[in-house]
Amino acid sequence: MPRPIEDYALIGDLHTAALVARDGSIDWLCLPRFDSPACFAALLDDERAGHWRIAPAGGGAATRRRYRDDTLLLETEWDTPQGSVRVIDCMPPRGEAADVVRVVEGLSGRVPMRMDLRLRFDYGHIVPWVRHHGRDLGAVAGPDAVWLRTDVPLHGSDGATVAEFEVSAGQRVPFVLTWQSSHLSRPTPVDADTALAGAERYWREWIGRCAYDGRWSGPVRRALITLKALTYAPTGGIVAAATTSLPEQLGGPRNWDYRYCWLRDATFTLQALLGTGYVAEAKAWREWLLRAVAGDPADLQIMYALDGTRRIPEQTLDWLGGYAGSRPVRTGNAAAEQLQLDVWGEVLDGLHLSREAGIAATEAAWDVQRALLDFLEGNWRQPDNGLWEVRGPRRQFVHSKVMAWAGFDRAVAAVEQHGLDGPVDRWRGIRDAVHAEVCDRGFDPARNTFTQFYGSDGLDAALLLLPRVGFLPWHDPRVVGTVEAVRRELCTDGFLLRYQPQHDQNVDGLPGGEGAFLACTFWLVDALHNTGRTAEAEETFARLLDLRNDVGLLSEEYDPAARRQLGNTPQAFSLVGLVNSARQLSGTSTRTSASAAEQHTAA
Repeated sequence: MPRPIEDYALIGDLHTAALVARDGSIDWLCLPRFDSPACFAALLDDERAGHWRIAPAGGGAATRRRYRDDTLLLETEWDTPQGSVRVIDCMPPRGEAADVVRVVEGLSGRVPMRMDLRLRFDYGHIVPWVRHHGRDLGAVAGPDAVWLRTDVPLHGSDGATVAEFEVSAGQRVPFVLTWQSSHLSRPTPVDADTALAGAERYWREWIGRCAYDGRWSGPVRRALITLKALTYAPTGGIVAAATTSLPEQLGGPRNWDYRYCWLRDATFTLQALLGTGYVAEAKAWREWLLRAVAGDPADLQIMYALDGTRRIPEQTLDWLGGYAGSRPVRTGNAAAEQLQLDVWGEVLDGLHLSREAGIAATEAAWDVQRALLDFLEGNWRQPDNGLWEVRGPRRQFVHSKVMAWAGFDRAVAAVEQHGLDGPVDRWRGIRDAVHAEVCDRGFDPARNTFTQFYGSDGLDAALLLLPRVGFLPWHDPRVVGTVEAVRRELCTDGFLLRYQPQHDQNVDGLPGGEGAFLACTFWLVDALHNTGRTAEAEETFARLLDLRNDVGLLSEEYDPAARRQLGNTPQAFSLVGLVNSARQLSGTSTRTSASAAEQHTAA
């Protein structure tokens, strides 16, 4: 079996990120940006697919590791019979080129060390041409060029570059790996200690702006730092995760590429950023959102590349064995071509939240929203693939209809509360028609719960979001009944599944199952709190915090039976859920429901 997913820590430079294992091996790194081909892909195969390990010669997992206070500098320490040693890992915020800085620091005794560097471009597929220049190394293949600078001698061994050295107490041995496009000249190497100091200063200053000081300050600050590390600085886009194809079920085919920006995450992410004081990041995300959706509203996608690129075709990398044999390994994501009507509502809801927070609207931004509303008006009755991107038949998903309702509700609020121009009476009428249809066709009175889609036998964790967007108030008996039904039918060992895949003739069209979805369980925390069960909400929240790995990271899902994380990591949706639930429980949440929220009460 490969290393557990929770074995990995993250370092990054606001353009891309690397995963560092407890044994000192970087097993995943895409250069120059998150969605570029990986030059270290051992995460999805074995060491032959590329990795970079620096550790005591005797090997083994570290004795301890941590991030240096509120930064993204990772410190990994080993206690060995010969003494103790620390490796400091960092990717300084991007300067002239992409750099990975690793510094070996002797703590006590004299420890034999070994470095193994195996560069394999294009996800382990291409072996580069490697040349040694004194104690420097250069590697080139196609568009990629990498240089390694260090003070210790290097030599080749079995297709890898190796260094064997000893480090004494107080001694520091730097390694700096730099990437640049192969047609450009070698960039000026960064000084390792200067780069570490600059990165530490950057992260301390950034987290110093955090406005949250509630009971869960430590976990929230770590989640925010990780969210920032998942941000592509040139555009403000935030990737869903740093990885592709980490499985939702070990050995199964539910392996997807998450290195893109999902529109659906907009409102949740804006809530987390605005609610913790990061207005500049919220503005950058809002501007990315507006650029991405510009154009024909009929062509709106659920996700885009970091720079707003629309075409992200899905393909498989058949030469990789997959994490724990989970195949296929995918790049790109065909779900970008699906019809998911909730996304129109998510975008309108996110832009409404921006207005409510005082982020200035522009005439162009409102024109985009009017165009989105025009499309939604003509298409809200269509069946779609739903927010979980099912690859089975399109359905009349309840959550999709509710988000269509939210889109029109926010449009009404834009006119009534913010003085924007639009056919408010028509929008109000459509909003009320959507509401009536959902309550009539999407609610099962015999079970006292809303259902996954019209006439469905199954439930959906996304039903917990109905009161959150203001569709019904939290005290409505239909909401209380839905919360109870979702908890009863979708909980496994206290954590929430998205839905039961086997219901309704295999609703998602895929074999096998998956783990508990962590973002959904954070929604359960919010639902319990808002229906007056705060003690249970805090207990569930504490159990979720216990799932974080030793450096505070969460992936997409959790397997309660095997007690291990599943899915791509670190997952922005999970971390946003952590931040927003902490704010809910601390009494600092941002209200997103529009003025109509309290109008729809139980009949």
